[in-house]
Amino acid sequence: MTTTDNSWVLITGASSGFGEEFARQYAEQGHSLVLVARRLDRLQALAEALRRQYRIDVVVEQVDLSDVAAVIQLHRRLREQGIAIDILINNAGHGLQGPFVDSQLDAALAMVQLDVASLTAVTHVFAQDMRTRGVQNFAVYAAAKAYVLRLGEAFHRELKRDGVTVTALCPGMSDTGFATAAQQKITPALKLLMMQPAPVVRAGIRALQAGRISVVPGWANKVSVIFMWATPRWLHQAFLSRVMNG
Repeated sequence: MTTTDNSWVLITGASSGFGEEFARQYAEQGHSLVLVARRLDRLQALAEALRRQYRIDVVVEQVDLSDVAAVIQLHRRLREQGIAIDILINNAGHGLQGPFVDSQLDAALAMVQLDVASLTAVTHVFAQDMRTRGVQNFAVYAAAKAYVLRLGEAFHRELKRDGVTVTALCPGMSDTGFATAAQQKITPALKLLMMQPAPVVRAGIRALQAGRISVVPGWANKVSVIFMWATPRWLHQAFLSRVMNG
C-alpha cells in the first residue's frame, strides 16, 4: 500500500466523534492506523472506507479499554505484529450528566475507570516504547478534565528530553455525540458554542506537530478559558451552571 508517511497512529475511541475524525485526518496524511474501540462493526466500516480511499494500512482492534488487562494485551498483540506506535491519540472516554448522589455508584466508578485509570494505563505501556525509540510525536488528549490536562502537562515536560511530544487538546463543547451518550441537556447556549469535530482535530494535530504543551481550539473556548481565569470561582460556576442547564 502506498503512503506518504508510514508511521503508525493508534486512536482509542475511534468508532465515532473525535476518534473517527482523527482517523480520517491522519489517513489523509498517509499514516498507518490502529483503530481501537468496543463497537467492532463501526470500526470495520471505517477501516474499509479509509483503506479504499487513502490506500493505507489499517488495523482494527476491538478492546474494552476499561479493562486494564485488555490494554496490556493490546500492547502485546501489536508488538507481536511488529507494529510500533508513533502517535497515540488517547481519545476514549465517556461522561454522565446529573447529580452525583442520584446516580448509580457503579456508573460513576466505570466512568472514572475509563476516563482516568485506563487512560493512564494506555499512556504508560506505549510511552515506554516511545521513550526507547525517541519518537517525536506522542499524544493528543481529547478531554477537558483537570486530571488529563495536568497529566498531559506533566508528561510534556518529563518526556520532552526523550524526544517525545505530549500535547493536551482541550476541545470544549463539540458535536461528537458525546453529549447524547452522557444524557446531557443541550441548551440553546451550548448549541451556540458547539464546534464541529473537524476544526478541533485539525487544531490538535497542528499543535502536536508544533510541539505545543496544550491547545484550546475555537474563539468561544478561548474566551471561556480567559473568563474562568479572570473571574472568581463562584461567578464562573454560576455562569456555567446557567449555560449547562438553561
